[in-house]
Amino acid sequence: MEKKYRIVLDDSEWKIVINALNDLRNSLIQQCRYTDAVDDIMIKVINAKPKRKPLLWR
Repeated sequence: MEKKYRIVLDDSEWKIVINALNDLRNSLIQQCRYTDAVDDIMIKVINAKPKRKPLLWR
């Protein structure tokens, strides 16, 4: 069984992760290497649903 991890990112951190993965992908393309693993991770990060914070009633 694989371990799964959850991380919490705000909007700016999420954008940094996407940009870093894209830079890595572009670097791999320039080196004529496979990008399958990076592509899979990018898809997971992009499709991740944001978790809504519970509303506090007063």
